[in-house]
Amino acid sequence: MKHVTELIVVSEARQQILLGVKQRGFGRGKVVGFGGKLEAGETVTEGAARELHEETGLRVTPDQLDDVAVLTFHFPARPDWDHHIHVFLVHAWSGEPAGSEEITAEWHDLDAIPYDKMWDDARLWLPRILAGERLQGTFIYADDNATVQEYEFTIAPSA
Repeated sequence: MKHVTELIVVSEARQQILLGVKQRGFGRGKVVGFGGKLEAGETVTEGAARELHEETGLRVTPDQLDDVAVLTFHFPARPDWDHHIHVFLVHAWSGEPAGSEEITAEWHDLDAIPYDKMWDDARLWLPRILAGERLQGTFIYADDNATVQEYEFTIAPSA
């Protein structure tokens, strides 16, 4: 199973969330957070910081990453898509966001997140972490690889 990171960048001052449209690879055409696979020898926070910089130009330090969720995804019809994600909220960074060849970078109002353009699971966990919950969760997708068939959460106390 692949281990990956996802970063959700939130501007409290603007009441906006930075998301991108995947331009290639897994999830192409979907609105997603930023992140990706870990490189050999990287910690989860090192990989998360590297991916955010590569995809958006934003720079963060490990202490600017708030580890809010660990999510596991199963695609029974496509087991090669199974993955385990560490999700981080980012409220402080340096630089101005810009997209890359792999993903765009677009601000969205927090009350208008485009869930209809995201993976089906996002509507289930993203509002909860934005509300301050810390989660562990498992999602099982239906044979269409687009619809969550089953899921469960364990909620951890907020820090």
